[in-house]
Amino acid sequence: MGILSWILFGLVAGAIAKFIMPGKDPGGIILTIVIGVVGGLLGGWLGSTFAGSGGVTGFNLMSFVWAVIGSLILLVLYRLIFNRARV
Repeated sequence: MGILSWILFGLVAGAIAKFIMPGKDPGGIILTIVIGVVGGLLGGWLGSTFAGSGGVTGFNLMSFVWAVIGSLILLVLYRLIFNRARV
């Protein structure tokens, strides 16, 4: 799966991650989209590196799950870092 596909996949995955983990995020919608795209790339890398099935290929359910997982990881990390810097 090419990098452009993961970026587009990440947009959707970021929206799903935001739906799964609601709350006020600092930075607004643009930063949430960026987190989704980077999370999709992270999910693609994690899936390709650690998936027992030989990696993530194409648009399928497992690819989408990995993209959402990557987005959730980044969203959690971003909230942890921002909340510590704010206190």
